[in-house]
Amino acid sequence: MSLTLLPAGDAIARLDGFDAIVDTRSESEFAIDRLPGAVNWPTLTDAERARVGTEYVQVSPFEARKHGAVLAARNVARHIERELEHVSKTWSPLVYCWRGGQRSGALATVLDRIGFRVHVLEGGYREFRRAVVAALESLPATLRFRVVCGPTGAGKSRLLQALAAAGEPVLDLEALANHRGSVLGLVPGEAQPSQKRFDTLVWDALRRFDPARPVWVESESRKIGDLRVPATLVTRMRESPCAWVELALERRVDVLLHDYAFFVRDLDAFCARLDALRALRGREVVESWQAAARSGQVRDVVRDLLLVHYDPIYLQSMRRNFAGVAHPSHRVEWNGSEPSMAEAVAALRQACAPA
Repeated sequence: MSLTLLPAGDAIARLDGFDAIVDTRSESEFAIDRLPGAVNWPTLTDAERARVGTEYVQVSPFEARKHGAVLAARNVARHIERELEHVSKTWSPLVYCWRGGQRSGALATVLDRIGFRVHVLEGGYREFRRAVVAALESLPATLRFRVVCGPTGAGKSRLLQALAAAGEPVLDLEALANHRGSVLGLVPGEAQPSQKRFDTLVWDALRRFDPARPVWVESESRKIGDLRVPATLVTRMRESPCAWVELALERRVDVLLHDYAFFVRDLDAFCARLDALRALRGREVVESWQAAARSGQVRDVVRDLLLVHYDPIYLQSMRRNFAGVAHPSHRVEWNGSEPSMAEAVAALRQACAPA
């Protein structure tokens, strides 16, 4: 037999070396969060877990365990038949469940008896989660950051994407959070990940960066939508050098109308989102924006939102929270076109290149 128990730290250190990472928890547990690259082979589905749990309380623990074993055996057989028909004997997975090892053990034991080199995450997802939380406290201190600042619509996200395409290390927190970081930032019909999932995605990105190369990141607040950015990362960002992005007002309006085109197509959703600004801007102002948007003056509303709402709040927040914004290490000026962004990225990379 070649079944190996791995503590969370050892498993994480070897995470990219397994042929597969198999999560044996139910589909809802998997959806909340999982190890990077994991696939879901439930030993018991959500419905089956509920059924066995009811039997445990209403019938007897023995009958529930017996029924659970039957369901688990069938599921394990289906997973092996479906996934491993053409897999060689050298295939070596990491298998885990929530904590106790019963669900992962059911699969791992069978795989081990077949002859695969099986590793089981000791303590399951719970220990992995503890390791991630601990790493998020320490990892940011090992990295250097360059913070992209600038008014709303100036193209900060576009600059990050262009830097990443050019091979620069980039931490795109808004992409990981599936949110654009403002009242209007949630894409209609799309949900943000859970807080645990967001933490794992941030940790997975941080652990892959080379400490010798500065990481580009946008000047986010402590929250992106409903998600909290790890506190130590926020602190590290706020003490880092800043690059300021400049774009003319009308071009900023163009960028926002393009990037938020779904609101232009769905004015009801746009107006409903504007309701969130009533407490800050007052009922009359918000209702005037909503009426203007519905009458086809969306561009005017976006311009007014920038001048009246976003720019004053952003500048106040940046000056209060980011030490480097008063004296940016670099200024990025572009005209809203792709060639202009490419030129800006090339100039920025040249200016930031090590001597």
